[in-house]
Amino acid sequence: MTTEQKSILITGASTGIGYYCAKALVKDGWQVIASCRKTADVSRLQAEGVTCIQLDVSDTQSITQGLEKALHLTNGKLDALFNNGAYGQPGAVEDLSRDTLRKQFETNFFGWCELTNAVLKVMHQQGYGRIVHNSSVLGFAAMPFRGAYNASKFALEGITDTLRLELADTNIKVSLIEPGPILSDFRKNALQALEQNIDFNSSRHGFKYAAAVNRLSKPGPASKFTLGPEAVYKKLLHALTAKKPKPRYYVTFPTYLMGYLKRILTTRMMDNILGRISS
Repeated sequence: MTTEQKSILITGASTGIGYYCAKALVKDGWQVIASCRKTADVSRLQAEGVTCIQLDVSDTQSITQGLEKALHLTNGKLDALFNNGAYGQPGAVEDLSRDTLRKQFETNFFGWCELTNAVLKVMHQQGYGRIVHNSSVLGFAAMPFRGAYNASKFALEGITDTLRLELADTNIKVSLIEPGPILSDFRKNALQALEQNIDFNSSRHGFKYAAAVNRLSKPGPASKFTLGPEAVYKKLLHALTAKKPKPRYYVTFPTYLMGYLKRILTTRMMDNILGRISS
């Protein structure tokens, strides 16, 4: 007797964590519906043998159409959703325009909520499901010049905790993954967002932005604690398959460390540590 193949929809699968996890899940026997924002990336993944659709989480119509395509491919059922498509908007809070903040939240928060709610209708009907949100160490430990990203991930963690409580009487399980530094295109995309949306010349933080550009431009790992995306996949697989998945999964040493310090230190002490790390 064969076990029915499980299905999963993954957002943000063009590179990094989403790309690695999509290919790894295919190898592990899952029916993977990967999704990317750009059609060129969709074509690239399809050429590599991964079922991939176009889905932009910042656009309602794209979410609706993308989920319809995914459900068509899975015969109307979906075992799991892995929300991963996001980016980091650097910049001091005082330099963030309303439009810049809105863009960050449209992609990192509102789109995830909209897609999750749509998938929940399917999961309630079938009576089961797993939802995994890829958050960040910056979802519980704020750092300077990352205010837009901090805020979007703090909001994501708050609504995910609420959703987990509201689904406690169902067979739908919800988990957060909090990676920390992982090898990906995150810094490259953050640099692009910094240069596009922050006016260096009119800011009192101009010299700090110059340092940020230099840091974000450097190839290779962000720190000596950087791990490969396979470290995230290990946690994702547990969240998808364990009888009792964890509410939260830490991945890298910085995440474990910040989680521990957050529990034992005062806010002032944490501010001092986070300020030193940032500088």
